[in-house]
Amino acid sequence: MLFEQPISKQINSEQEHCVYEFAKHFNQYFAECNIQLIPGADEPFYRAARSASEFAIIYSTYDYFSSALHELAHWCIAGEQRRQRDDYGYWYEPDGRSAELQQLFYQVEQKPQALEWAFSLAADLPFRLSLDNFNNTALQNGEVECFRDAVFSQLKHYFNAGFPYRAQRLIALLCRLYRNQQPIQLPQKSRCLL
Repeated sequence: MLFEQPISKQINSEQEHCVYEFAKHFNQYFAECNIQLIPGADEPFYRAARSASEFAIIYSTYDYFSSALHELAHWCIAGEQRRQRDDYGYWYEPDGRSAELQQLFYQVEQKPQALEWAFSLAADLPFRLSLDNFNNTALQNGEVECFRDAVFSQLKHYFNAGFPYRAQRLIALLCRLYRNQQPIQLPQKSRCLL
């Protein structure tokens, strides 16, 4: 069972995990899904498979373990039709979004960031909320706390109702690799780094 007792071990720093080594494990473990994780890109991107015999590719940013976990969270949520489109067919508005577009970002990102938090727990890493918009006033007007509350609420829902199938498998893999099979548990909301 993955969701039982806490472990007393201190959280490792992200530098202790090699995303390239993790990608090898992920690519083997999920080979039947025709998916490959390739770290080291300048920008994260999901490239849909061009044919039934070709792998889809998840590119994560540089050597950031958290980027790989975030991109995998999007993959775990995406349905069959979304996985057939580059970047799952989603829009991306770069840094400098309007307040309205930032609110839309918060809505769209609740589920993937909740999964990323669970993956971070399973990898025994701290989780940092991503606002993905550095030129806004979210820190000053309390939006960050509201977004964190929404992500935490979604995380609680996953713990209570169950994680999506691919996410459940990924949590199992991460627990095997980084927690000696020790289960994850729902953290305190305050454990989320802002």
